Amino acid sequence: MQRPRARRAALASGLALMMGSTALITPAIALAQASAQEGAVQRIIVVGNERIEQSTILSYLPIQPGDTIGPAKIDLALKALFRTDLFSDVKIALANGDLTITVVENPIINKVVFEGNAGLKEDKLRDEVTVRPRGIFTKSKVQTDVQRIIELYRRSGRISAMVSPKIVELPQKRVDLIFEINEGPKSGVLRVNFLGNKEFSDNDLRDVVVTEQTSLLKFFSNNANYDPDRLEYDKEQLRKHYRNRGFYDFRVVSAVAELAPDKNGFVITFTVDEGPQYKFGKVDVETQLKKLDKDLLRALVPIRAGDIYEDERIENATDTLTFAAGAAGFASVDVRPRYTPNRETKTVDVTFEVNEGPRVYVERIDIVGNTQTLDYVIRREMNLVEGDAYNRALVDRSKNSIRALGFFKDVDIKEIPTAQPDRTTLQVKVEEQPTGELSFSAGYSSVDQLVLDLGVTQRNFRGRGQDVRARVSVGSLRQQVDLSFTEPRFLGRNLRAGIDIYSYKYDFSDYSAYKSESYGMNLRAGFPLTLNSSMSTRYVLRSDTVDIDDSYCDPTQPLVSLSLCAQRGSYVTSLIGYGLRLDRRNDPIRPTRGFYTAINQDLAGLGGDVNYLKTEVEGGWYHGFNKDFVLQVTGQAGYVSGWNGDTVRINDRFYKGGNSFRGFETAGIGPRDTNFNRSDALGAKAYAVGSLELSIPTFLPEQYGIKAALFTDFGTAGLLDDKDKLNASGTIDPLIYDDLALRASAGLSVFWRSPMGPIRFDFSQVLAKEAYDKTETFRFSTSTKF
Repeated sequence: MQRPRARRAALASGLALMMGSTALITPAIALAQASAQEGAVQRIIVVGNERIEQSTILSYLPIQPGDTIGPAKIDLALKALFRTDLFSDVKIALANGDLTITVVENPIINKVVFEGNAGLKEDKLRDEVTVRPRGIFTKSKVQTDVQRIIELYRRSGRISAMVSPKIVELPQKRVDLIFEINEGPKSGVLRVNFLGNKEFSDNDLRDVVVTEQTSLLKFFSNNANYDPDRLEYDKEQLRKHYRNRGFYDFRVVSAVAELAPDKNGFVITFTVDEGPQYKFGKVDVETQLKKLDKDLLRALVPIRAGDIYEDERIENATDTLTFAAGAAGFASVDVRPRYTPNRETKTVDVTFEVNEGPRVYVERIDIVGNTQTLDYVIRREMNLVEGDAYNRALVDRSKNSIRALGFFKDVDIKEIPTAQPDRTTLQVKVEEQPTGELSFSAGYSSVDQLVLDLGVTQRNFRGRGQDVRARVSVGSLRQQVDLSFTEPRFLGRNLRAGIDIYSYKYDFSDYSAYKSESYGMNLRAGFPLTLNSSMSTRYVLRSDTVDIDDSYCDPTQPLVSLSLCAQRGSYVTSLIGYGLRLDRRNDPIRPTRGFYTAINQDLAGLGGDVNYLKTEVEGGWYHGFNKDFVLQVTGQAGYVSGWNGDTVRINDRFYKGGNSFRGFETAGIGPRDTNFNRSDALGAKAYAVGSLELSIPTFLPEQYGIKAALFTDFGTAGLLDDKDKLNASGTIDPLIYDDLALRASAGLSVFWRSPMGPIRFDFSQVLAKEAYDKTETFRFSTSTKF
């Protein structure tokens, strides 16, 4: 904060001495005068106090009327009063039985002002200092804050910064405290040099260290300045770099910063001793725990003899063995790698000693960072509670369970030691992310079909983990309204229950000659079966109406497929269904390893007008080559058939395309009646669709939030009932196509986490199709979160 110096000049008479002077930093106790007399105290008199009550001062005094005192007792009383930080000066004198205490009170700080701080914001300086308005002014506190400010500037690269505190005296024993700052020039880094490096060039190693050379291109960088603390971090970064590339004996001999002759910056020189490159030699596992299979543990170690030595692989192997032992039931294990370097063969033998460590119990679980989500919503996802034995495997599972909620951007569980060696505190630190979503999506096809969706979702309603959704869809083909509510812990049990109420209207008169209207409700419940599997159940009650213009269904001159005309009317569907799911992915949000499978079946016919059995299966497999390249293979298949003499109605068939098969319109593949210009889609009784998707780097800075993936989708759909393929004469119509032919497409998906929300673009090229299929080349969607 800048203030005119003329104002300070006008108040010069009120300025105190500079804090850097010896007189100001000398303890005030050195200025006190004490009487060396001895005698009995008959009365205690306090003089000079203005704000502080006499009773308060006497409460700090280790002397009472009737006491006999001497120099030692008076000195003790002086120290006690100065320790309160309430007084700048204290004098104690004993005369004729009267103990007179003369005090000079420290002033109250009216406001704290910073001047000359161009390089650091005032908020950052205020967070650093301890003095506050309405606090008591003491010289020691101010001097400590001066050092804090200088250290803050030093860390920002201004090692010559100077801070001069001044005070402006005000009436009623108040002062304004002014920190006058001379920031000085920023101490840049002219050059970062390396000596002794042979395997890696200077440029390679400059990319390893955090300290950067000052240049115009790095004007906004916080690392292009000299910071002694940063040099220590750089030495550790160099060690990690070399040790993860086989240089087991690597060491940093020295790290020296020299000020240039013109004092315009520093030249930093790292002297390193690389040593030879090592490979892993013999890798073994030793354990005295009978419940652990040594050979199995050895197979889990991701290291093989002859591989280049890497510290990171040792750490990963240690984590793997710790997790395996925890999964086997050992609450606490101690995994220690033992190294045996063989300098003649340039190999390092590593033996992992796996032993049961001292049992540690969870004393407390602290939840921090949850500004919206209630504590119990997070705690119920924990696989441990207070009093349980600490188990690394259960901690990792708890972390994944909390992440799977989708409420948090980041989840971290730290073990914090307590005063007792057999007790620990678990700190669950979460970072909230928006769980409400105001979504807008649009789909565009090659036949100029546009559909707009508007939805409001809150996946963490009132911070209780409840899911509330409302959606309205308006377009040339569809009008839709649906409401949904889900309680994740129904009746306080691990039972997910919910209800959906909806109303759909579809107008396919331009493409399949009919209109349909549906309204109904779903009741559903889900619960876990094992750690990685779950089951869901549902009941659906729905009314459907199919409407086709009577003129289109004239038996003498029909204008639409007769199979569609047979679907006219209203009917009620009453069905029950279930789902089973096995999920072994390593991350529920962004998996890079593992797989999942699921099966769903619905049986219609428990009342109502329709009878069918519908079965769908799906699965996925994930493999991450590194953080940029992740391959996922997914697939879905389904079959529906009528029973009790019923065929499958058009509303209950499968329609694939759009988001479920990129490159094709919604309902773009499958059986189709081509007798008429509109080429009516009839829906399929069976389908199978697979997808391969490989995420690829975009080579753009991560802060842009742009990712991309290559994909190929392939599959088929068809298998109508013969009844639905008849023409007016009662024979199979050759213009009703129902080929279980292969369809395929490939393309590029681009994902952009824009300021407005995530946006996705799909660019597709069809590789295989039938002549009657409907294709599209571009689709996009976007949403805005709150």
